[in-house]
Amino acid sequence: MQTQISQRVSETSFAWWKPALFFAVVIVGLWMVKWQPYYGKAFTAAETHSIGKSIIAQQEVNPLKAAWDYAMVYFLAVWKAAVLGVILGSLIQVLIPKDWLLRTLGQPRFSGTLFGTLFSLPGMMCTCCAAPVAAGMRRQSVSMGGALAFWLGNPLLNPATLVFMGFVLGWHFALIRLAASIVTVLGVATLVQLWVKDKPQTTDMPSPTETMQPQGPFLQRWMKALWSLFWSTIPVYIIAVLALGAARVWLFPHADGAVDNTLFWVIAMAIAGCLFVIPTAAEIPIIQTMMLAGMGAAPALALLITLPAVSLPSLIMLHKAFPAKALWLTGGLVMLSGVIFGMLALI
Repeated sequence: MQTQISQRVSETSFAWWKPALFFAVVIVGLWMVKWQPYYGKAFTAAETHSIGKSIIAQQEVNPLKAAWDYAMVYFLAVWKAAVLGVILGSLIQVLIPKDWLLRTLGQPRFSGTLFGTLFSLPGMMCTCCAAPVAAGMRRQSVSMGGALAFWLGNPLLNPATLVFMGFVLGWHFALIRLAASIVTVLGVATLVQLWVKDKPQTTDMPSPTETMQPQGPFLQRWMKALWSLFWSTIPVYIIAVLALGAARVWLFPHADGAVDNTLFWVIAMAIAGCLFVIPTAAEIPIIQTMMLAGMGAAPALALLITLPAVSLPSLIMLHKAFPAKALWLTGGLVMLSGVIFGMLALI
């Protein structure tokens, strides 16, 4: 009896440091990579009504040079957040008790989707940087709706992006983006959860003892999770970014008046937005530049939703975390959402 009591006390005292360490990494990492830089950037946006040049402003005729130039600009902008995303995606597998995740994000009901949306708000990550975290969640049996809501909510409901957007594009754009993003995140995650059979990578419900006790040395388990997550997400990510960098001249034409206020361009920009990859908040200078070149408000609204929400690299990064049907459906529903909200400007 005394041995059993001592074992339970030991398990309880051992478990506390794991989630504490995880949240410490989250807070310190997000402060360094997101919160502190964005705080200063908000003042710049308020004073200058700009957050920098469009990442696709310099067009290259040579596809290879275009791919290289874009990749350099893009990865310099996101590498810190990408590293943080992989670290958090691996740590969530070894530091957070699985039953915690199953009680919140693991529910295949609307509550799991809602929790995923709420948990996404502090992250402020772009779709590709949030993808490794979503993949780590799925490896811990988080529901499809909860993981998708977290993944989509990071770029779409980013509070800093909404503030930048208000100062640069106007507060009417920020309000439309907020309303459209809430509908898109909750709607897409709920519909995909409903229409696709959920098969997370790990489905066994852990016992309380399993969630409290370590299964091997911490560093060994973390390195294994980190290595597996890295190789399943980053190489395809780099290749896809290079390919899209070469194709950007065809995805986003800059000729004056080329993108006018028609349904054709709403659909075209919604498709391009779902394919292309950008850093956090980069949709703002892209839309600002294209509107100055003559793009209408309707295709601008389509880009406002689809450009940050998903991208071809982020969808590929999650090919092992979600069924292919779920990813195709997610991309299609996000594109449809962009078309619907873009059409509002045509009415």
